[in-house]
Amino acid sequence: MLLLAGIVLVTAGLVLGRGGHQASEVGSGSMDPTYRQGDRIVTEEIGGDDIRRGDVVLSSIPERVPEGLALQRVVALGGDRIAYRRGDAALTLNGRPLDEPYVRAGEPGDGVTSFDVEVPEGRMFLLGDNRGNSRDSRYFLSEQSGTVAVGAVRARVLDDWTVPVLLVAGGFVGVVLLLVGGGLGVASLVAGRRKAVVTPEWAATPPPQVR
Repeated sequence: MLLLAGIVLVTAGLVLGRGGHQASEVGSGSMDPTYRQGDRIVTEEIGGDDIRRGDVVLSSIPERVPEGLALQRVVALGGDRIAYRRGDAALTLNGRPLDEPYVRAGEPGDGVTSFDVEVPEGRMFLLGDNRGNSRDSRYFLSEQSGTVAVGAVRARVLDDWTVPVLLVAGGFVGVVLLLVGGGLGVASLVAGRRKAVVTPEWAATPPPQVR
């Protein structure tokens, strides 16, 4: 039973863990105060079809971030219209003010030049939460309106660590059960062999019947 339980836990951990959960350290202050430099974050690998507005993602954009991955928030996706007029209290998404409680000091544009972008299909508009210290889509408007291909995304940041922690814990318990179950199985076999008695050939012959 221990061996069976261990196999189930380890197998489940391997199957569910195929999402590629990883822990990494924030290397800049562009997402402050949501994620500060030096913070540890847990990410999961995702494809372009899994991206949602509001996701904080790690993207490979070598022309903007030559070394490492860019940590930024997805504020608009293909088909969306994202706009900002200098001095406004908020960005607008598809004509409506965008609620961004995560932005540092409530500065949606931080004095950057106004922009009005219709995001092409298959692309996204990325911004840092620290708008005063983030080289994001606003600074590359001359390059496809600052948008980035969704295929550049490598992982999404998880706010809830429950799943990866449970996967690690389940896998560890599974390995322990396998070791314990295997050890008990070997011990049982050894003990069984020691107790085994070889029946002598004469004892196997029934005694003659007396009439």
